[in-house]
Amino acid sequence: MRDVAIIGIGMTKFGELWEKSFRELGIEAGLKAIADAKISGDLLDALYVGNMSAGKLIEQEHVASLIVDYSGYASRHLPAVRVEAASASGGVAFYEAYLAVASGLYDFVMVGGAEKMTDVGDAESNRELCATADNEWESIFGATYASLFAMMARRHMYEYGTTEEQMAQVAVKNHRFGSKNPLAHFRNTLTLDQVLNSSPVATPIKTLDCAPVSDGAAALVLCPWDHARKFTDTPVKIAGIGLATDTIALHSRRDMCTMDAVVRASSRAYHMAGVAPKQVNIAEIHDCYTIAEIIEIEDLRLVKKGEGGKATAEGVTDMGGRVVVNPSGGLKARGQPAGAVGIAQVVEIVEQLRGEAKERQVQGAEVGLTLNIGGTGATAFVSILKREN
Repeated sequence: MRDVAIIGIGMTKFGELWEKSFRELGIEAGLKAIADAKISGDLLDALYVGNMSAGKLIEQEHVASLIVDYSGYASRHLPAVRVEAASASGGVAFYEAYLAVASGLYDFVMVGGAEKMTDVGDAESNRELCATADNEWESIFGATYASLFAMMARRHMYEYGTTEEQMAQVAVKNHRFGSKNPLAHFRNTLTLDQVLNSSPVATPIKTLDCAPVSDGAAALVLCPWDHARKFTDTPVKIAGIGLATDTIALHSRRDMCTMDAVVRASSRAYHMAGVAPKQVNIAEIHDCYTIAEIIEIEDLRLVKKGEGGKATAEGVTDMGGRVVVNPSGGLKARGQPAGAVGIAQVVEIVEQLRGEAKERQVQGAEVGLTLNIGGTGATAFVSILKREN
């Protein structure tokens, strides 16, 4: 297997982008990635697209072909694949694109993620998120995406003493980071009182514990590591990857306070990269709800099990802490266009490792991690990225 580099990144603004269509967003991100890579689009060998909900929300299936067509590459008959894995669609698309280059099948691959989720009402977009749970045993009985994470939060509070204030600290931190990200859906800061006094959604989860539903797209260009320096002085190596699954229904899990798929995927990625959790300087993880970030930093072994809430409150995951988590603002502030999330996480880590993140730059960052989950943790994708001189 060949080493693989990321040589190009591109991303649109995330938010309620009513003035832009799904295809326009995907093409915008892709063109930015090609320009950043300083390559001709004619070099591309294949395209992978992560997308969760286009068929339901905008009534458009066959989205990989759509993006190739409207990018002007239809006459080249590029291989193009859409990947769906709930909110982990982007991460799993990245996994497949990495394998295609590492195996030697292709040399230059674009992988993107795109979603258009705000052209319908909140009820419909949230039904689509609920569909990422087990419909026959969870959603059909009234369990929502928020209520499932609320059950996880309640159990974590019972087992480890996690508090609503600690959960709220995640939102405060990530909005502060998001206020410095020009592409973020929300650029407002929050106070602890604002989060704690926001309207209840599914106790103990409140409105400001929840990531928004967003539109947006992100894209990457991958190539073999030994080709990378022909195009950029700052290639980023994909040092490790891990993909794992678990039961789709929360009630079938071994432990409601642990996402076993995250544990297993991260173990695979750490082993492949030859990296220990304590060596990770920066992480972009899937904070769809504030409790998710607390559980995930434990399952990634960035902090000890049961200490995620305490570590957050003590600033361990803040700027200047041992590992900076979600400097982009995360899903909570940057936004949550489901299929684009996993790619956007990689874009942020690449910017950080290149030293291009400006106001939110993590000084001295050399090893970055991304975690993209589908559903309540039924799918987990982890990547370890390195800056190598």
